[in-house]
Amino acid sequence: MSQRNSMLSFTAALLFLLPWFGGLVVGELSKDFSQCLQFFYNKTPPAGINVKEHQPICQRYNNTYRFASLYHRQHRAPLYSAYILSPADGPRPVTPWMYEPQLAGASPDMRPFGRTVDQNVVESQAVDQDYTNSGFTRGHLNPSSHQRTEDDRKATFTLTNIVPQKEGSNSGPWSQFEENVSKRFNNFCTGSMYVITGVMPYKSKTHKINNRVYVPEYLWSAYCCPSYKPDLPENEKQLFPTFAAVGRNDPSSGEEIVSVNKTAKPAVRGYDVKEMPLQELEAILNKRLNVPVSVFNGKCLK
Repeated sequence: MSQRNSMLSFTAALLFLLPWFGGLVVGELSKDFSQCLQFFYNKTPPAGINVKEHQPICQRYNNTYRFASLYHRQHRAPLYSAYILSPADGPRPVTPWMYEPQLAGASPDMRPFGRTVDQNVVESQAVDQDYTNSGFTRGHLNPSSHQRTEDDRKATFTLTNIVPQKEGSNSGPWSQFEENVSKRFNNFCTGSMYVITGVMPYKSKTHKINNRVYVPEYLWSAYCCPSYKPDLPENEKQLFPTFAAVGRNDPSSGEEIVSVNKTAKPAVRGYDVKEMPLQELEAILNKRLNVPVSVFNGKCLK
């Protein structure tokens, strides 16, 4: 093949790939999480999600993979993060917020924001200034409290793991749910617990902060613990090997998915979390995302 024909073939292949990834893919970006499948049960990401609109990221910190996220460049927010739960052995770290250089065509390790931010980074993802005075907190999908080592906890402070979350949800019912999941792992799991936590967009009208970062109407989460104690208490049996939850991020949303506890304290009223079987969550996702989603391979059954 001539050099000219080889160059034309390469250019055609590149043009074919660009709509999938929004630009030239370098570093650890891929279309299939191939570098970090260990964070998914049976090394299988959720089925049914349209990856064409999203960017798989193998989240890397200090040259080590820590977890995985499916990121939407245009929304400047993740659709979900996947990780293996391992409760923290220390406090929440004091660490700067970070960004993902891979999305801007740079190195594969996440980096802290500096005084100035490269325009390529601003265009490809959320930046710290987006959240300033926005009325929303920086909501972790993979929470630092679910990661054992200090480096693993620090790695969760990348904005590619963050969504705009109301304070009433972040420090209220959703935080309590995260704590409950940790307790179930400690008390009953005898092996790994795989967790996927994600968001659901608004059904019609778009909500953004800084006219850039999409705000989710709901957060959702599901865990898979295929190995657990055989003598579970009666009231815990339904919670294994898998269970799920949906949390409200907007107190003015309707109650067709999660009802509101009218007697809750004003600070957290309207931010309720409803726990449910995995099948119920998948039915909700199927309807909201308009695709047949399967969160865990084989429904987390051995």
